[in-house]
Amino acid sequence: MKRRTKCYIYTRVSTSIQVDGYSLDAQKDKLRKYAEYEDMTIVGEYSDEGFSGKNIQGRLEFQRMLNDIQDGKDDVLFVLVFKLSRFGRNAADVLNSLQLMQDFGVNLICVEDGIDSSKDSGKLMISVLSAVAEIERENIRTQTMAGREQKAREGKWNGAFAPYGYRLENGNLVIAEDEVEVIKLIYDHYIHTNDGLIAVATYLNNHGYTKKLRQNGTIPGFSAHFVKSVIDNPVYMGKIAYGRRRTEKKLGTRNEIHVVEQNEFPIYEGQHEAIISEDDWNLAQEKRKLNAFKREKVHNPEHAHILSGILKCPCCGKSLYGNIAKAHSKDKKTRYYYYCKNTVGATGHKCTFRVNIEQTEMNRMVAAIVSAMVSNLQFSEAIKEKIGTSVDTDSLEKQLDTLQGQLRQTLGIKTRLERQMDTLDITDVHFDRKMLDLQRRYDEQYNKVEDIEIQIDEVNNRIRNIRQEKISGDNIYRLLLAFDEVYGSATEQEQKEFMRAFIERIDLYPEKQKDGNWIKNIVFAFPVPVNGKEVKELPLENGTTVETVVLMSRKND
Repeated sequence: MKRRTKCYIYTRVSTSIQVDGYSLDAQKDKLRKYAEYEDMTIVGEYSDEGFSGKNIQGRLEFQRMLNDIQDGKDDVLFVLVFKLSRFGRNAADVLNSLQLMQDFGVNLICVEDGIDSSKDSGKLMISVLSAVAEIERENIRTQTMAGREQKAREGKWNGAFAPYGYRLENGNLVIAEDEVEVIKLIYDHYIHTNDGLIAVATYLNNHGYTKKLRQNGTIPGFSAHFVKSVIDNPVYMGKIAYGRRRTEKKLGTRNEIHVVEQNEFPIYEGQHEAIISEDDWNLAQEKRKLNAFKREKVHNPEHAHILSGILKCPCCGKSLYGNIAKAHSKDKKTRYYYYCKNTVGATGHKCTFRVNIEQTEMNRMVAAIVSAMVSNLQFSEAIKEKIGTSVDTDSLEKQLDTLQGQLRQTLGIKTRLERQMDTLDITDVHFDRKMLDLQRRYDEQYNKVEDIEIQIDEVNNRIRNIRQEKISGDNIYRLLLAFDEVYGSATEQEQKEFMRAFIERIDLYPEKQKDGNWIKNIVFAFPVPVNGKEVKELPLENGTTVETVVLMSRKND
């Protein structure tokens, strides 16, 4: 009996609802029928839904298929695709991927195109068609961008959201009466006072002004970044700018891109009504240039803000960070403090905790608590039992997997929307409305991606803190047992690494207690033995910081 040839099938659609008739099911059905007709056995199916063919990055199933081919997992001889465009639209990626497959004895068959890379003419045809597909994709993008630039030349707005101070009516900018006062006040205050961006935002927040919440703004307070975006935007003097930000390829990478602010860009006369005069806008730009310098930071390079990011503000709950005071004229000493950024810089978040906590005092207080804990005999015995076991990060890793899944899904949606925008017909009478709707949804995905990435970073940091190469697992326990001997002789950076590995957060009282204590509660990075129990939190609400822990220790001695 003749042995049947083994093959994989690969399918891809750029959108969840493919508009060209080549749905995933339709592709799979065609490929299965072809395999049956050619007496092939399908031993693996790979499918990417919602991913553009511009490169293989993000196409997880495609990459898994290539890995399986390299591993010789199923001894396949062919990969079947519906059309070459389903395999990829980037000529370099298509040819590189095909070469990799052929290096392992696997060829590509494009069923609809009638191409077989195992034949002499097949690879030449693939080279030609993949190049054409890439040129087609770039032409679509170029036409779309040209259409947007033409709208700018005509003075029409081509963004998804109206800038603050305006609203959109049938795609045209109209002054929003409930927002325009703030725009005028920003320019007036910035031009006619010595205040900078932060001071202007602070002025608005302290004088009863609140920002109207809408799709592209979720914080009612005003931030320095918001003020900057208003000052820098020529739309407020009745102009339309094109290309203020451009997507550019990152140098030294193959496919990574990022958004880059442009120093120079064309400005066209807009069809909308100006909110401020061109003279005032120019005055604001002159002041921006005068103030646009970076202050040189001068401090001890060996100093580390040991508890930065661990201490939490008792008012807004955000992290406290290190602050540096210039050397005093009397003793020539530089002083270091912990402070809440929300009370100093205008971030849009309201906070009243205006205390600078002296770092030496706080660092000693926390070190004293840890020292008192490890001096407990039961604590040290329990820690010794833990040596040889690893810290459990399963729940964090499951949380990370969930977040990464959400990120992949959101990136997929963003890619699908990008594809839809690229393929919009610029001659369509509803082009503007369709583009606005797609752009709005596209921008929403960026916000979601940012939120998910922040959560992923937080979870990764927690895992990293526990699994640090030098002070994870057994090492952290050994360090705890020798805390009094080791911690005092360590550098400040090493002390900071230890604290980040051991402590997740420290909650503070809004003011120093009569007994000198600042600390209300400590949350550890992993359960620690206290009073015969394993706990993640250590409340310190009664008695002085050190005495409380010492008393706990004595109860068990």
